[in-house]
Amino acid sequence: MNSPESPYPLLDQINDPDDLRLLDASQLPELAAQLRNYLIHSVSQTGGHLSSGLGAIELTIALHYLFDTPDDRLVWDVGHQCYPHKILTGRKHLMPTLRQKDGLSGFPKVTESEYDHFGVGHSSTSIGAALGMAIAAQAQQINRQIVAIIGDGGMSAGMAFEALNHAGSLDNNLLVILNDNEMSISPNVGAMSKYLSRIWSGSFYSHMRAGSKRVLSQIPSAWEIAKRAEEHIKGMVVPGTLFEELGFSYYGPVDGHDLPNLMRLLSNLKKIEGPRLLHIVTRKGKGYPPAEGDSCKYHGTGPFDIESGQPVAGGSNTESQSYTQAFSSWIEQKARQHPELHAITPAMREGSGLVGFSEQFAKRFHDVGIAEQHAVTLAAGMAIDGLKPVVAIYSTFLQRAYDQLIHDVAIQKLDVLFAVDRAGSVGADGATHCGNFDISYCRCIPGMVIMTPADTEDLFSLLNTGYDYEGPALVRYPRDQCAITPSINTQQSVEIGQSELLRSGRQIAILVFGPFLDIANQLAEEYNCSLVNMRFVKPLDESRLKALAKNHCHFFCIEDNSIAGGAGSAVSEWLHAQQLGIGCHINGLDDRFPIQGNRTEVFANYELDLSHLGQKIAKLLEDTPK
Repeated sequence: MNSPESPYPLLDQINDPDDLRLLDASQLPELAAQLRNYLIHSVSQTGGHLSSGLGAIELTIALHYLFDTPDDRLVWDVGHQCYPHKILTGRKHLMPTLRQKDGLSGFPKVTESEYDHFGVGHSSTSIGAALGMAIAAQAQQINRQIVAIIGDGGMSAGMAFEALNHAGSLDNNLLVILNDNEMSISPNVGAMSKYLSRIWSGSFYSHMRAGSKRVLSQIPSAWEIAKRAEEHIKGMVVPGTLFEELGFSYYGPVDGHDLPNLMRLLSNLKKIEGPRLLHIVTRKGKGYPPAEGDSCKYHGTGPFDIESGQPVAGGSNTESQSYTQAFSSWIEQKARQHPELHAITPAMREGSGLVGFSEQFAKRFHDVGIAEQHAVTLAAGMAIDGLKPVVAIYSTFLQRAYDQLIHDVAIQKLDVLFAVDRAGSVGADGATHCGNFDISYCRCIPGMVIMTPADTEDLFSLLNTGYDYEGPALVRYPRDQCAITPSINTQQSVEIGQSELLRSGRQIAILVFGPFLDIANQLAEEYNCSLVNMRFVKPLDESRLKALAKNHCHFFCIEDNSIAGGAGSAVSEWLHAQQLGIGCHINGLDDRFPIQGNRTEVFANYELDLSHLGQKIAKLLEDTPK
């Protein structure tokens, strides 16, 4: 009996780019169609980042076909678009494990494949990293092509322009591909643009340009006139003057889905030396109508039904919501009561729950793009002149604005509230997106109030507390579910530093920082422990700790943050300063980056699950004299 015919006959032949290069160029459009269909099918099963990859299919094929990878370097920015790259570089069979425990990473990862030349997860690093590789190649006299692929969103960050500015001043061979997928294909991306791009990237123009430069550079005034004339002529038909001014030879914009033309351009650009920038225009979600219609929804998605585009996993839970949704409800209602409230986010309107706010309060909503440093300094400027900015930002992205947090906000004691989402373990996104460090890197900042809500009611109360506090305040909450409450509290706050005693017991006091109350309640009941919802990491509730120290032998701290410098460390430091002989046992994220997996799997790996915590408490009680 014959086996059913594969829907991907060309793709099935590709185990690495060497196999790809055996195909005739005329077969590549069909390969692109099969790769696109396979990507849709694969991500529909596992979830993951879809829209970006669909928009980069033709580019990925062209790069691996024309460049000698892995010897030539491809550096992807962020890596959301890297799934086609993974499939073509021998990892197709691992796609069913994507973003799962012990499975394929959702981002380029140097330990995963020799074709992943730089590990990424945050944006705007590709040009700088690629320039470093180009300098290394030149220093070691290695003839190698270096290509950085960056999206128009990534180009909004200062790091990208810092790298462009540096690269343009050097003579290293570096090709930057700007994948512009936010605008529709403009009239420039037509026959005339294709013709001009081929002319400008062709050998005749390149040789003429280089020869003219050698001759006219001996006559400074003539060379300056010629250079300006060239730039102005090109500037009339292409938006490349900025890149030319930075020292790059600019080509484009061209249709990034026109594979034959893209191949011709890249073939020409391989022969040109120095810093070059190719501007391609693509469409996010290309080839899958639901993703084309809503690229944000399919930027990162769970498993879905291909026919309808609707999610298939789980289903809605009428009794719970995400912490992000709870924050969204709070800030929208709070803004109705406080006209001075402005919301700021660095390109995370959807992820931070600010879509509704942006629609209701358009003039008070500020999406600054991928520019975390600017987001924090913008907030400082608002605060210094009487507004109340709320910076909604992921924990892992706040790291990028640490200098601004200290210098622009904290030193000036400015009234800024940081709503820090994705704090602690984030699960499938792995180490690049983990929020393990915000307590540690913020606790040392003078004047900063740090709060860890345990549930929805806590979240609302502590957001109110942070809003009322005259200085920098941070409320951290996880990528997790919380209960839906009957009403949204925008009035009631908590006294700064006040904890909540939930149960009185003997010998061990469990101190909870964040959403561990369900587990902690079970532990407290089983082992007759006291239980405290600490709420505040800074300042600690010292009066509560002093009272507990009088009739307990051990403090048992639980947190979703790095142990080093975290909440438990704050308690330990306080005990040492008070010279109290109380044992302090810190349970958090130890000195390693987290595994990839869901939050339950990550917590088990860190021994933060019920079983491991119970064993630790039982051992403490066994070793404690009665």
